[in-house]
Amino acid sequence: MVSNTKKIIVGVPHRISGFFEIVDKENGIPIKNPEKIGSRGAGFNVSAVGKTVISCKKLGKEEESQCKIYINEEKLDHKAETTYFIFDYIRKLIDYPVNIKIEHFFDLPVGCGYGASGSGALGTIFGLNKLLNLNLSSLESGRIAHIAEVVNKTGLGTVCGQLGGGLCVLKEPGYPCTIERLRSPKDLLVICGSFGTIQTKSILSDEKLSSDIKRAGKIALNKLSLEPNYKSFVNVSFQFVENTRIMEVLNLEKTKDLLNDLGKLDIIGASMNQLGRSVYAFCKKGKEKEVVEIFNSYKPCIKIFELKINSKKNINFEEKRKASI
Repeated sequence: MVSNTKKIIVGVPHRISGFFEIVDKENGIPIKNPEKIGSRGAGFNVSAVGKTVISCKKLGKEEESQCKIYINEEKLDHKAETTYFIFDYIRKLIDYPVNIKIEHFFDLPVGCGYGASGSGALGTIFGLNKLLNLNLSSLESGRIAHIAEVVNKTGLGTVCGQLGGGLCVLKEPGYPCTIERLRSPKDLLVICGSFGTIQTKSILSDEKLSSDIKRAGKIALNKLSLEPNYKSFVNVSFQFVENTRIMEVLNLEKTKDLLNDLGKLDIIGASMNQLGRSVYAFCKKGKEKEVVEIFNSYKPCIKIFELKINSKKNINFEEKRKASI
């Protein structure tokens, strides 16, 4: 429909959260400023990425701004709430209408605890910032992505971890991020398996489960602070899963069985993605074959991914001048 438009591709790593403490109240009073809402906890970026492709064309002053949004080639537009929130936010920063097409392509399944919404939010704001010459700082771009996640209940601290790189401990909630990075062993492998989706919004809206998560998340963070390493991280993450009883509450029988099977292996450890019907296992090189065999025993109900920790602290850009919307 429109040719000779500007186009940008933004790559942001997927992230797995091990545990988290929801922070949406202060002294028992709900926090109104979404910038201050967030989580304490820990998680890690992986080698798989989400790519956000944005095409943009400036329109005539008499026209209205338009935005088409696709996730893995499915047209969603307004239904892609977090992405649309960011588009709605930035169009108030420019004084001319635009025709924008935003396409998200994710290496790992959406809604399964791999931080796809955070990846898409960051890809959208960083991409639009460059394409529209908004001159937003990286700090401000991250703030907008965080607010979009919080308002739409698709995440609480994922954006902070994705910007931080590697395995990050989120020390304080909200934005700007307060993080501590843990060193990543070079020979560490991450084997993941996904049975399906969990809607983050449904969990964050459940008062009983939210209360259990707050309590268990605080305990996990205190334990990790005493022994801040990868082995401790995966152990306290598994304890978090047990303390919240999230697998029982959500009837995640296959997830529980898989974790029990992995617990019999001589590996660093395994736990459940937050939040998704997914399991990740940490192992050293040479151990991956027996780990994958356990995951394979759950086929065809499971999708399996062999990954590594992504310790880089950068968002990748690729700009093009010719495209179509």
